[in-house]
Amino acid sequence: MHLTEAERKVMETVWSGGDQTAKEIAASLRETAQWSKTTSYTMITRCVEKGYLRRQDPHFVCSPKVSREDVSHWETDELLNNNFHGSADLLVASLVGQKKLSKKEVEKLYLLLQEIEDEE
Repeated sequence: MHLTEAERKVMETVWSGGDQTAKEIAASLRETAQWSKTTSYTMITRCVEKGYLRRQDPHFVCSPKVSREDVSHWETDELLNNNFHGSADLLVASLVGQKKLSKKEVEKLYLLLQEIEDEE
């Protein structure tokens, strides 16, 4: 699963605001993305068709069928497989190599790795 930038805007609106009517989502997207009502409804319908949103009638109430966490996991797996041969250590090395980490960030990373090791 891969959300386009536009689909992500719709989903972020629903994830943040909970179940909403298409009209409420369109109003929010008018403010945050400067989308027209037509564009919003087109993208909402696309998200319903792709199975990201559930549509409930009457009033076209939308609720998420996929969680933000699920999308994050799918997209992380896609990133790993497409760019790092499925290797998480290569991804981490790339991230660390691109940015000077603060001592606090290094400590957080170390603690996370320690937790993973302790679970195994």
